[in-house]
Amino acid sequence: QVQLVESGGGLVQAGGSLTLSCAASGSILSSDYMGWYRQPPGKQREWVAFITSTVTNYAGSVKGRFTISRDNAKNTVYLQMNSLKPEATAVYYCNAVGTKLRNTWGQGTQVTVSS
Repeated sequence: QVQLVESGGGLVQAGGSLTLSCAASGSILSSDYMGWYRQPPGKQREWVAFITSTVTNYAGSVKGRFTISRDNAKNTVYLQMNSLKPEATAVYYCNAVGTKLRNTWGQGTQVTVSS
């Protein structure tokens, strides 16, 4: 059973950068969907970005500032976040699902952007 562990969250000033990592405990196929979601305080979880073997896509609010990437050899997906805004403050979750992988979530990592 694959488990996902996020890391890299923390406190950063507005305009700063952070890179989140999500490491899978087992093998993730390059074709598997891997995504990042976030849940701001008091709000519902929202999609941020996803990546497959051929496609990357971003929510409009982060397009041009966030970059999702993956290292299949390390079973890890990354989220590079630049020009961070206070409204990016949230718990960030990693998600993975595939033909042989049930929908799996990590435990989340806190990102706080101060103004």
